[in-house]
Amino acid sequence: MHKLLNPIITLHNQIRQAVVTACETAALEEMSTVVKEEAGDTIFAIDRVSEELLIDFFAKEVAVHTPIILIAEGLDEGEVVLPPGTRPEEANWRIIVDPIDGTRGLMYQKRSAWILTGVAPNRGSQTSLQDIELAIQTEIPLVKQHLSDQIWAEKGLGVTARRFNRLTGENTPLTLRPSQAKTIRHGFASISRFFPGVREELAAIDEEIVRESLGPVEKGKTHCFEDQYICTGGQLYELMAGHDRFIADIRPVMEAVLTRRGLALGICCHPYDICTELIARELGVIIQDEWGNPINPPLDVDSDVSWVGYANPDIARQISPLLAAALRQRGFLD
Repeated sequence: MHKLLNPIITLHNQIRQAVVTACETAALEEMSTVVKEEAGDTIFAIDRVSEELLIDFFAKEVAVHTPIILIAEGLDEGEVVLPPGTRPEEANWRIIVDPIDGTRGLMYQKRSAWILTGVAPNRGSQTSLQDIELAIQTEIPLVKQHLSDQIWAEKGLGVTARRFNRLTGENTPLTLRPSQAKTIRHGFASISRFFPGVREELAAIDEEIVRESLGPVEKGKTHCFEDQYICTGGQLYELMAGHDRFIADIRPVMEAVLTRRGLALGICCHPYDICTELIARELGVIIQDEWGNPINPPLDVDSDVSWVGYANPDIARQISPLLAAALRQRGFLD
């Protein structure tokens, strides 16, 4: 067992409890107050609940035993070396954290958010997603929800999952299994289009993929469904749990279209949002970029990440060529 697993699980449990308690006791207007604007995202008051725990915990519970570089949004320059005074090259680990992924859905009590953490050996600024050897994600449930899931994986050692009952305090084993369906027919398949700007372009790509893979819609029937879950960790979970068969978040690819329209690229997925990709991979979910390559961004808070998830190889064989063709037709791929 990785020596950082238990401390990080303890941190996740503390954040889960603190955020649920804050949501139970604070008004919506208070939790949704904007407290800071950053290049990568907007920081809301609810985010501060988890951020306050983050540095203090790692300083007191982890860095006293092993020097680390903590990477998270909201930190100065996106990272801090602990304990203070340690040189970056002396750190043993780079730990990237998103203390609340899915803030917007959670603060309006629409949908669960997730705490995400990835741990990689410190290889300097070249340390990247594929270096992560331990990943943990923990569900932050809605106030009205008493069950929440927690999943972790060590590279090459498979996945452990459990379900926490916050009414009884019990954890029970949980089995996650990605869909084994051979097509997206009658399943959930989505291209993320959360925000204005190029929604119609993304929707057109979505429509083209469905039409080419499943043929024309029959009267009174439906081919497949979509689910716009505004949370990368939640999207990964849906693939891991067998709920979704195909998800593509290709917002960075749309920058050329936005530029032609005189618009800026808005918020995108960042490395801290996708830092638990290892768990999905260990379960057999295929995570690639739009070219069909493994995603491997640096562990920072700035890089825009485009990713595509397929529940299994059959779904990848069905959809990947169609996605590439749709992008190539629009001049997005070389």
